[in-house]
Amino acid sequence: MAMRWYVVHAYSGYEKRVMNSLRERVELHKMQDGFGDILVPTEEVVEIREGKKRKSERKFYPGYVLVQMEMNDDTWHLVKDTPRVLGFIGGTADKPAPITEKEAQAILQRVESGVDQPRPKTLFEPGEMVRVVDGPFADFNGVVEEVNYEKNRLHVAVLIFGRSTPVELGFGQVEKA
Repeated sequence: MAMRWYVVHAYSGYEKRVMNSLRERVELHKMQDGFGDILVPTEEVVEIREGKKRKSERKFYPGYVLVQMEMNDDTWHLVKDTPRVLGFIGGTADKPAPITEKEAQAILQRVESGVDQPRPKTLFEPGEMVRVVDGPFADFNGVVEEVNYEKNRLHVAVLIFGRSTPVELGFGQVEKA
């Protein structure tokens, strides 16, 4: 039987702990040949707090752990008996269904691309109202006209003396109104 990807439902907030517990239990019970990769799909995001850029991780699927395994009674019991595991997603309670290879590749691809390019935590859309919090236009309101995620810049139409003025600002200089 080939290894397939299964989705394990874990307590929210305990995904990393469940992942580490599963890895330890696989080692302890010497079942490495029945398991492949065990991971929590995350991406790196950049958020700006108190004027400083901070990198943090965001989970794609909070409460879930991906497990590559060969499904049999022993591997099923090892996963089910792990603390903070609620069960498998898909199929029936005693016969879980794996996710398709296409779905697994899409998730793994997303994890890979998330490592290359950290994404901003706050997403802006054209037409959205924002408030300028930093720079010469502080305390002015404006409308987002264009968003450039590669450069973390926005083109904002700011109302100055009743006139709309186009201004280019960084993500850290604005907040959603």
